[in-house]
Amino acid sequence: MPTNSAGPEPLGRDLLRLMGVLLAGASVALLDTTIVAVAMEELTRAFGTTVRTAQWATTGYLLAMAAAIPLLGWLTDRWGARRVWLGTLWVFLVGSVLCGLAWSIESLIVFRVVQGLGAGLILPLVQAILAGAAGPQRIGRVMGLIGIPGQLAPILGPVAGGLVLGSLGWRWIFLVNIPLCLLALALAHRHLHPPPPRGRARLDLTGALLLVPGTVAILAGLTLADDLSNSPTTAVGLLAGGAALLAGFVLHARRRGEAALIDLRLFRYRSFSTATVMMFLSGASLYGPMLLLPLFYQQARGVPVGEVGWLVAPQGLGLMAGLWVAGRWADRSGPRIVALTGAALACAGLGVFVLAGGAPLPVLSAGLVALGAGLGGIGVAVSATAYRDLPAAAIPRATSLLNVVQRIGASVGTVVVAFVLHRLLAGLDTATAFAHTFAWALGFAAVAALVVPFLPATAPAPPPPADTHDAEARTTTCEP
Repeated sequence: MPTNSAGPEPLGRDLLRLMGVLLAGASVALLDTTIVAVAMEELTRAFGTTVRTAQWATTGYLLAMAAAIPLLGWLTDRWGARRVWLGTLWVFLVGSVLCGLAWSIESLIVFRVVQGLGAGLILPLVQAILAGAAGPQRIGRVMGLIGIPGQLAPILGPVAGGLVLGSLGWRWIFLVNIPLCLLALALAHRHLHPPPPRGRARLDLTGALLLVPGTVAILAGLTLADDLSNSPTTAVGLLAGGAALLAGFVLHARRRGEAALIDLRLFRYRSFSTATVMMFLSGASLYGPMLLLPLFYQQARGVPVGEVGWLVAPQGLGLMAGLWVAGRWADRSGPRIVALTGAALACAGLGVFVLAGGAPLPVLSAGLVALGAGLGGIGVAVSATAYRDLPAAAIPRATSLLNVVQRIGASVGTVVVAFVLHRLLAGLDTATAFAHTFAWALGFAAVAALVVPFLPATAPAPPPPADTHDAEARTTTCEP
């Protein structure tokens, strides 16, 4: 397998400092996604409502995140990454304060939407800023390192949420974000200085009115389809309406070209097109098992609910290890071999649950480590592929599209395994039903493996000497 004999370009102190500054803000959104999950029962008691109604505090938050993502490219073109970053942190901070002051479940849901509008841009902005600063030769290591703290959130979020609930009460689930946001704002004001905006970009209003509601309708329809107690009419109506709006956006964007909210001409780059397909499949491969695993341990293995989190944790540990190793490997050997190894590990990990779900718990934990490491490798390979051929100006809009595709893939994976499990439990014993459902999750990973040969086989070539000054300017986005 060919490699870059000159060795990968070092990350450098400026780039590492930039990663630290962005992580200070990203950690708030990452923790908040999971920390609130443990408060559902407390919220139902505090507001005298049902779990189904209280759950909309989480669903509304996630849908608001999805609505904000398509606007990333226009916002950064119009105001620049620094202003958008500061603005999103302020929106998230205000939303957190309002959530902590909520007086009813309805007000909490509204304020969670405000919070979600800020959170939806935080993580894609991290990707876009770092992709532009790192360049093709360092993107694998950067995305590997930046992804490691994100994998701690599913582990630390519920633990932190339980501690806060037990000592301070549910309002502090949100108010605890205040000092974290203020720290992130202070660091960004002092150190974050990315390139200026491209100009006074005009909003593609027609595109926004097609893409944003279309994306939200698709995700809302998939969310309702996931809950099989709902009437299918609503879910089908949302999915059909969302698909029509997205089809309208495609026709509109083809006419608008670069001026569209998301430039679909990015698909002319084979590397980006392949990465987009992989992003969809990796989202399904990650989130489908995330739904199945806690249910499997509780229903098929009889594990008490308080112990399930510890048994699922090996997947997060494997994911962190996979991100760390794959990030360094992708920059040296190219994305294809990394993705191929990742797909093989993911399939092997899921295969344990398909073929040996009754095995001792240590065997299942080993399967989870393999699954996590494999998905980490796939994720790094996708990031290294997606940005390698794109011009710097296209990165924000490309990041928007990738994140939308990943969220749709995650929702599809969740809905498919929930539907299959529900049907199989009605006619098979529990262990067999879960084994067959894990086979469907394995199918997503296997399809991803079939796409791997289309990824680039080699690491990106180093820039010519004439571009040395440009490379230095690109990384100087964080002042000491």
